[in-house]
Amino acid sequence: MPVSKYKTFEEAERSLWNFHPDEAYFDHVAQLWAFANTLSPIDYPKGIFKYRSIEEANKHREEVELAHAKKMISERNSGGFPSS
Repeated sequence: MPVSKYKTFEEAERSLWNFHPDEAYFDHVAQLWAFANTLSPIDYPKGIFKYRSIEEANKHREEVELAHAKKMISERNSGGFPSS
C-alpha cells in the first residue's frame, strides 16, 4: 500500500472517495452492510404500511431505527446483551 502525504485534512479525506467504483467495490459495500446487520439487526415492524407521502414513510423508518439505536445504547449501558 503506498504512503501518501497531504497538506490538509480535507485533501486526505477527499482521497478516500472512490469516484469510479467497480464491481468489487459494490461487493465490499454489500459485505459490510451484511456484517453490520449480523452484528446489530433491526427488527422492522411486520406488515404492509400505507403512507401519504415519501416524507411520512421516511419519518416512520427513522423512528424505528432511532428506537433500535436507543435500545442498543440502553442495553450496553446496563451491561446487558441484545436479546435477538
